[in-house]
Amino acid sequence: MKRSKARCNDPMNRRNFLTRSMLGVGAAAGTSMVAVPLLAERGERDDDRRSITEGDVAILRFLAAAELLETDLWQQYAELAGADSPESSYRAAIEVLDEDMPQYISDNTDDEISHAAFLNAYLASKGASPVNLDQFRTLPGSQATGALQIGRLTNLMRLTVDTSWWTRYRSTQNPDFGAAFPQAIPSLAVGQHPAIPRNDAELGNPNSISAHVQAIANTAGFHFAFIEQGGTSLYSAMAQKVSSLEALRIVVSIGPTEAMHFQTWHDKAGNAPAVTDGSLVFPDLTAGQFATDELFEKSLIMPEPCDFLRRSLPPCSIVRPTATAHAAMGAVRALTADGLFIGQSPEFFQALGELAEEADRARRDR
Repeated sequence: MKRSKARCNDPMNRRNFLTRSMLGVGAAAGTSMVAVPLLAERGERDDDRRSITEGDVAILRFLAAAELLETDLWQQYAELAGADSPESSYRAAIEVLDEDMPQYISDNTDDEISHAAFLNAYLASKGASPVNLDQFRTLPGSQATGALQIGRLTNLMRLTVDTSWWTRYRSTQNPDFGAAFPQAIPSLAVGQHPAIPRNDAELGNPNSISAHVQAIANTAGFHFAFIEQGGTSLYSAMAQKVSSLEALRIVVSIGPTEAMHFQTWHDKAGNAPAVTDGSLVFPDLTAGQFATDELFEKSLIMPEPCDFLRRSLPPCSIVRPTATAHAAMGAVRALTADGLFIGQSPEFFQALGELAEEADRARRDR
């Protein structure tokens, strides 16, 4: 099994540095999930002392929570299939999609860590409470070799992955106008499927890839794109609601990196091999409707022009959806339907829901 280029083992490498930064911010945040009044800090530049609105704080706090959740799931993927993960049939199955997948997974993980750390540090610099979800790290993770035995925020072993993003971006329709789209992998969008191995026994022979392990890796590949397309739309929606130029700069600077991630995973998902594992069926993505129907052709990964703002205007190639109404709560509902929070406490859903509602109430201060 070919291994991608290993990352630096120096203890001061990028990931370790970012992880320590994240832990530092989390420690400073405590367990508070309620914003405090904004305070201008002394000794900073004029630009740094400018206040941000309560609405900006609400938006940035929800985005920080979303990034913490993304960090948690990506760390689980990185532990088992990242550049520093142990050799296994799961890692080999991930590399079937592309031999550079372990490096991409690690880099995506680093990016999410940096987003969460920055947003929380920025909130603290403005006198607002950062977001800390540590009290909800109660979900069990994988028992497979390489996985850290710590509490998790997200569950990657019982996913129901919405694959309509595949046909949405190949369509000339826009969900902001009420359009709906067919699933690329219908059986992945029903039931509950693992995207990481639950234990070493599930991996089987380390020198061969079973249909079951390849199905797990394929599930992960489509899940990567599902997560990042959601983040892309969320940042685009939130950018329309912030008031301060500095908060806007943050949102429009982080959001495009989510789009970069999505485009990478969109392309790699198209390399998922045909495999059947019980009721889960990944078809041949080079045959049938995937070869003849433009809604499914795997090479058509660039966003198709679609209706935007008003149907009287010409079609435009855009991120979609970008409507602002209930965007934060919509993201929560999508992640919940994905199965990421199976096993979480009522308190978790209440806290996340309150953050989403506050972000959705925010309005641009004109």
